[in-house]
Amino acid sequence: MNNFFKILNPALLIKAFGNSLNGLALAVKSERAFQQELIVMVVGVVAAIMLTDQSVERAVLIGSLAIVLVVELINSAIEATIDRIGPEQNPLSKRAKDLGSAAVLVSLISAVAVWLIILV
Repeated sequence: MNNFFKILNPALLIKAFGNSLNGLALAVKSERAFQQELIVMVVGVVAAIMLTDQSVERAVLIGSLAIVLVVELINSAIEATIDRIGPEQNPLSKRAKDLGSAAVLVSLISAVAVWLIILV
C-alpha cells in the first residue's frame, strides 16, 4: 500500500505537470509548425462547435486536431534529440527526422479525412 502512495505523491505529480507545461510553452514559443497547427486547432474548435450539433461529432473533429498536436510534439522531441547528438549528416538521423515528419503528415491527412467524412 505504501508504494501506491509513492506513485500518487502530490509533489511529484505537480512537478511532472510543471514539466509538461514547460514543454508546451516551449513548443508554443519556438516550434513554427506547432504554432501553425495550434492556430488550426483554435479555428477548428470554433468551426466544430458552429458546424455540428452533436457532441460526439464535435469530440471527434476536435480530437482529430488534437492528435495532430500530439504527433507534432513527439516529432519535435525526436528532432531535438537528433540535433543533440550532433550536427553532422547521418543517414539514421535523416531517417528518424523523416519518419517523424511522415507521422505528422499522416496525422494531418487523417484529420482532414475525419473532417470531410463528418461534414460532407
